[in-house]
Amino acid sequence: MKNNTAEVVIIGAGAAGLMCAIEAGKRHRKVLVLDHANKAGKKILMSGGGRCNFTNYHVTADNFISHNPHFCKSALSRYTQWDFIDLVQQHHIPFHEKTLGQLFCDGASKEIVEMLLKECAKIGVEIQLNTHIETIEHKSDHHFKLHTTLGEIHCQSLVIASGGLSIPTMGASSFGYKIAEQFGIKVWPTRAGLVALTLHPEDKEKFSILSGISVDSVVSTETISFRENSLFTHRGLSGPAILQISSYWTPGEAITINLLPTVDLLSHLKSAQQQYPQRQLKTILADYLSKRFIEVFLEPRIAEKNLASLSYREFEGIAKTLNAWIIRPNGTEGYRTAEVTLGGVDCDAISSKTMEALAVKGLYFIGEVLDVAGWLGGYNFQWAWSSGWAAGQVV
Repeated sequence: MKNNTAEVVIIGAGAAGLMCAIEAGKRHRKVLVLDHANKAGKKILMSGGGRCNFTNYHVTADNFISHNPHFCKSALSRYTQWDFIDLVQQHHIPFHEKTLGQLFCDGASKEIVEMLLKECAKIGVEIQLNTHIETIEHKSDHHFKLHTTLGEIHCQSLVIASGGLSIPTMGASSFGYKIAEQFGIKVWPTRAGLVALTLHPEDKEKFSILSGISVDSVVSTETISFRENSLFTHRGLSGPAILQISSYWTPGEAITINLLPTVDLLSHLKSAQQQYPQRQLKTILADYLSKRFIEVFLEPRIAEKNLASLSYREFEGIAKTLNAWIIRPNGTEGYRTAEVTLGGVDCDAISSKTMEALAVKGLYFIGEVLDVAGWLGGYNFQWAWSSGWAAGQVV
């Protein structure tokens, strides 16, 4: 620390915090970023399998979950995915679209972190790592006093960019929620989102033989459906479709999985019965599903029957099993592996334009600490860039 004052202090050197620092620095504000980790952008570094799914071509407000669904619209419309893509291109970082508009670095996630740190360095943003915040005092409007392991720090604008509870091994904590509560701001109950689902013991035992098998699927709750791969694991279900539905799933609820989304199985079986009456059911299904899969989902006495000997009612049962498999998860893998935290700082207490707390002048909340959680596929990074940018215009 050069001295104990800064105009803007940002707590959290992640995606949102660094973006806010860059924008505030461009306005010639004296910016200090504090983080308890030993590296900036730790979650960026490990994201996307080390390639950072940094945004998505198809971002809209509909891709986010919040008690205030309109809150994210302003920031997302003012700093869009195209703006961030432009920044990536200015730094000559090669990238590609994987599926469904998801953009990944061709190289490694560290290129995105290096880009952000270069932008910070260019405008004189100071970043202090391995720093712990002990207490925060609100002296008056636009005056905060922080007691830290670096000593006392005074600032006019205080930005909380400390993230949510997902992946505690990366240093996630409830710090941001505690600060909100200290200032009388409501915090919605939190839970793990974009997370694998676990199964009840009897189901886990039955389906564990399929561990490692991934299938194209449509996974649904009563309110929403996602079509992507589902992955069977030794503990339950994972894969993109399952992670997406987990953010909408409530404990005790069943989910429906269409394991053959391109096939109307009832019609297909009726047609096959006319053409190949002597073929075994398992032979017909082998065009679409592995032998192991058929053995787990259908009893041998049914699978080994020839089509001529199966009744329409049996066809209906088989079709329902595979086109509309109903399973009741036991729970989730929790924050340990979750990609996002649902719930958080109440958006009704925050300005959607500036990210400032309505009741506390100079206090801002950005990124995952807010009650805004995106879908899988780069949406949460875009929320970090957009909300960080919005705050950076005014802090």
